[in-house]
Parts: sequence; structure tokens; C-alpha cells
Amino acid sequence: MTVQINRERLAATFTELCEISSPSRKEGAIAAHLKKSFAALGADSVYEDDSASRTGSESGNLIVRFAGNQPEREGLFFSCHMDTVEPGMGVRVVRTDDIFTSAGETVLGGDDKTGIAAVLELLALLKENRIPHPKIEVVVTTCEEIGLLGAKHLDYKKLETPYGYALDSTGINHVVIGAPAANKIMIELKGVAAHAGLCPEAGINALALTVQALADIRLGRLDDESTCNFGIIEGGVATNIVPGKVTLRGEVRSHSQEKLSRYTEEIFAAFQSTVDNWQGGPATGDGRPSLAITIVDDYPPLSLAEDTPVIKRVQKASAASGKNLRYIVAGGGSDANIFNGLGLPTAIIATGMSKVHTVEERLDLNDLVNLTELLYALTLA
Repeated sequence: MTVQINRERLAATFTELCEISSPSRKEGAIAAHLKKSFAALGADSVYEDDSASRTGSESGNLIVRFAGNQPEREGLFFSCHMDTVEPGMGVRVVRTDDIFTSAGETVLGGDDKTGIAAVLELLALLKENRIPHPKIEVVVTTCEEIGLLGAKHLDYKKLETPYGYALDSTGINHVVIGAPAANKIMIELKGVAAHAGLCPEAGINALALTVQALADIRLGRLDDESTCNFGIIEGGVATNIVPGKVTLRGEVRSHSQEKLSRYTEEIFAAFQSTVDNWQGGPATGDGRPSLAITIVDDYPPLSLAEDTPVIKRVQKASAASGKNLRYIVAGGGSDANIFNGLGLPTAIIATGMSKVHTVEERLDLNDLVNLTELLYALTLA
């Protein structure tokens, strides 16, 4: 059964969602709005978990269930996140024909309100046309943009469907079936502070040691599956003081768990070797540099084979809806990595958003309609 997407309702829903401010940890207003919206669409249950106490958000994650009337058919879930990056307070949406942008001082918020808007339109279509469907669950997480925190603390016991689709990727007409695992790395290298003009010999320059260690580490693209980056370096207190401490924060990503471990160990070894091989002088006395490294397993890899039910269903849906989808491997992590790591196969579907995380973010309504058509086909596949 085919239905006509209500373009203007979809556009109005997207605009309304974007103009509800929801930067990470400030999702209270959007969560309250969504609970009312899902209830109005006839949800059988709207559950907010207790993750807020662990994420620091104003809201927990939402798990919404529409039981449907086809219990013999396999259900599915759709996942989106309700938070946006900064600047995200006071968003004003500008529509020019079918193109949505912000007024220019904030992000638009299409990441990830495109996904939420498409799901709400799907549910409205199913309700008003009385279309039979299997069980649908909607998972809307908090704090995705600051480390997938909502997904990491989601109450998974409440989910009843076996697999799903995260609506959270730029572009359109592609499905992400592979994404890397990642380790977060924090390094604290301590030296000894000293006056840089009066007695620099008594100091142990933590910055110089850091630079030496970094020179022995490969950064950027390591191979066709792996990357490494240090993005934050902090240290020193004044130009006339030998820096006594430097802190670095970085990451390693890889589609291979073995490579992820190996490259992470190489970083540890480079810094440890630099500290161990340091040679002092008479002025430094018994002082020596020291090192502390913290490695956090940030998220697991995502890898979905073509013969898995979650991929076979989207292939069937694309054929039914006449869409030519590409199946790609991406370089970023998302809530889908967490779901897959916990045994819930989850593919990522592109939602049409572009130039995300910038004030130049934009969305074409035609892409949002395209997405909604695919979700409709997925539900009935």
C-alpha cells in the first residue's frame, strides 16, 4: 500500500523540532515535547529511563512502543538522538523554497532532528491511514554528541524488537554498514617547573618531552582501516616558567580491533620510552619525569554482513520503494556502534542533512521526504 507523504506537515514538524533548543545535557524541553507528540500519535508506551543521573542531562532517553497489529511479523526500531552541538540555543529556521537553514548564528539542528521528524511523519501516516504494521519501537537518546552517553546508559531491558536503524548520517540514499571502534586516550606527562630565566637547568620541560614523544608517533591516517589524532594539548602557566605538566587528549580509531589495540600500545610505548630515556643533569638532582596514561574503550566497531536480517530488510524496502541505496563503510562512531556492541544489529541510514556541526548547516525537504518514504517501506517490508 502506498501513501502520500504530507510534505508541509513534515516541513512544519522539522521546523518546530529545530526551534526547540536542545544542546547536549539540555534536552529537557525537547524530551517533554516528544513525549506529548508520541502519546498523541497513539503510542502504547512512552518510557523515559533513569540515565539522566549518569549522563548529566535534563532528561533520560526515551523508548516509545507502538505495538501494531501484526504480531506474526518481525518488529523493528528506529533510533535518533535529541541533542545538538553548540551553538544550538535559540535556533531560528529559515526556509527558502525547499531548503532549510538557520538564521546564521546557530546550527540548524538537522543532526539529528531530520531523523525524528521523519519518524513522526511515518507514525502519523500509519495512524491516519489505518495501515497494519508490526511492532515499532522508537529510541531517542540524549548526549550523543558528547560521547554517545545516552546510548551507553540506555535501559536496554525495555527494548523488545531485535534490530533497527539509526537515522543519523549526512547525505541521502546510503546505508552505513561498517564503522570503526575507538579508544580515547588521555596522557599526563609531568616534569619539574623552574624559572626559565634564572635556573632553567633545574627544570624538566614537560612540553619538550611531549613533542619528542609525538615525533615518534604516526598521526592522521595510519592505514585504510585506522586513524589517530591528538586534538587537545594543555600545559604551562607562563612564558618564564619551564612547563612542569602537559596534558594531551586524543583518540585512535580502527575497523580492526587488533589494529586498534596495537596502535594504542604504540602510543603508550613511545611516551614511556621518552620518559625512561630522559637524561638529567646536576641541577635536576633526583627529579625525574613521570607519565600517566588513561585509555578508555569509547565504542566498539560496527560491521554488518549483507545476509543479516537488518540489511536484508532495508534491501527489500529499497526495492519496494524504488530507491537505489549505496552500502558504505564510514569513519565515525554513533549510537549504532553501541547498539551493535550489545547485540542489537543496527544499520545507519542517511537522513539528508548536510554541513552539520556548522552554522551553514542545511536540509532539502525533498531529501527528508525521500527518507520518510524509505522508513515507510522498511516498516512494511
